[in-house]
Amino acid sequence: MIHANVARLPIRTPEGVEFPLLLAGPGVRFLALAIDLATISAISAAANNVIMLVSILSRGFGEAVGIVLFFLISTGYGILTEWLWRGQTVGKRMLHLRVVDARGGRLHASQLVIRNLLRPVDMLPAFYLLGGIVCLAGSKLQRLGDLAAGTIVVRVEELTIPDLDQLLGSRFNSMAEHRHLAARLRQRTSPDLAAAALDAITRRDQLEPASRLEVFGELASRFRELVTFPPEAVEALPDEQYVRNAVDIVFRAGTRATARTRPGSSS
Repeated sequence: MIHANVARLPIRTPEGVEFPLLLAGPGVRFLALAIDLATISAISAAANNVIMLVSILSRGFGEAVGIVLFFLISTGYGILTEWLWRGQTVGKRMLHLRVVDARGGRLHASQLVIRNLLRPVDMLPAFYLLGGIVCLAGSKLQRLGDLAAGTIVVRVEELTIPDLDQLLGSRFNSMAEHRHLAARLRQRTSPDLAAAALDAITRRDQLEPASRLEVFGELASRFRELVTFPPEAVEALPDEQYVRNAVDIVFRAGTRATARTRPGSSS
């Protein structure tokens, strides 16, 4: 449920599409952190069994392994989960939060490393007091790690999908025929890129001709970077149709697209 008093940040993506992001406040972020800390504790408890076995052989070596594992688990947990789950940890997934680039661009691994390495600083002097103060003082609700990494934490909104049959029509989708590549495209397309592409298609008639070409050119370039389709499937497609095909694959069931009749074939 979205409340009117929740801060929103307007973001203009590299594709030229502007949409508001719902910022996550300190309260919900702290709850997500509590879940993550519980997860880290569970992982650490399992790791302690390994340390105990190693300590039997050598107490000093066991202590060294314990220090290394503690660092890897406490710091690596956030980096690894946010990278694999596109800006989400266990806690963030449960509470529908996500780390994104503050400028609307692609989230890079280096940003995740920076924000997680600076987490101990945000925790000073205790209970995330410094990070909480910095978060409340800024307009984008960023802790120190977010400021250094150029990231923000947002609430994941339910995307309202319009009538795709009316919006996209029933035109044959040459890209959807390559089912394994279509499945890979659905897997690799971020929610932000999907939302930006759908928004661009919905508002395409409101764009000036030059802006329309630029927006769909950028969007098509982003989709092409994710998956390479065979030349015969895409070489004749203008950028806007490429994006329409990609949106069709991402939002509609793959079997529905492939079941369409080829142009010129009998039904």
